[in-house]
Amino acid sequence: MKFRPCIDLHDGKVKQIVGSSLHDGRTDDLVTNFESELSSADFARMYAEDGLVGGHVIMLGPGNEEAAIAALRAYPGGLQLGGGIHADNAESYLEAGASHVIVTSYVFKNGHIDFERLNALVNKIGKDKLVLDLSCRRQGDTYYVVTDRWQKFTTFEITKENLDHLSTFCAEFLIHAVDVEGMCRGIETNLVKKLGDWVTIPTTYAGGVSQLSDMRLVHELGSGKIDLTIGSALDIFGGSIAYRDVVNWKS
Repeated sequence: MKFRPCIDLHDGKVKQIVGSSLHDGRTDDLVTNFESELSSADFARMYAEDGLVGGHVIMLGPGNEEAAIAALRAYPGGLQLGGGIHADNAESYLEAGASHVIVTSYVFKNGHIDFERLNALVNKIGKDKLVLDLSCRRQGDTYYVVTDRWQKFTTFEITKENLDHLSTFCAEFLIHAVDVEGMCRGIETNLVKKLGDWVTIPTTYAGGVSQLSDMRLVHELGSGKIDLTIGSALDIFGGSIAYRDVVNWKS
């Protein structure tokens, strides 16, 4: 297991937002945990200096492209990029310095996977440059992928069979546990355990980390196969966990 850093962008600023509060065109109930005075490029340079690879920049809505490109240029080849990615713009972001592009909503249509779109994207950039974001919410005892800023449920259930199938189209999975993302109240242990049992390609989990010991918990439940992103809980984003302790963490 390794730590994957993040840069979440909203209105061109580095922020930490409770994911379940994101809505199209609405800000009245948006819950922002933290807004940084540092730029996206400042964070990218810090991650580069610390030798952290495979982190992600996520554009949460419009108005973030300039800040995203600045981060990619500050750490070329060191960061993945997601948010509004599709077949027509994916290549340009890779040329701008993204190691991979991260896609969710584009490959889902009316709640189902659009394999025509997925194949077009793979043919355009190659599966080795594609990360599928399968961020999900719980329904009963299982989890379903959500799209459109995590507001719309799809019919895609997180199962071993489904993960095995999608792994033939991409290099990695990124999976936020949306119900706990940004809340710092503990991880979705059931989801991490399932991912550790099922995934066969690099997979990063995010959501709910509240203390340094959660890193060991993810390591143990995920059988050492699941990488971890931490956002709001880190001191660099206003939280209580020391970023330096996370960087230096050893299993």
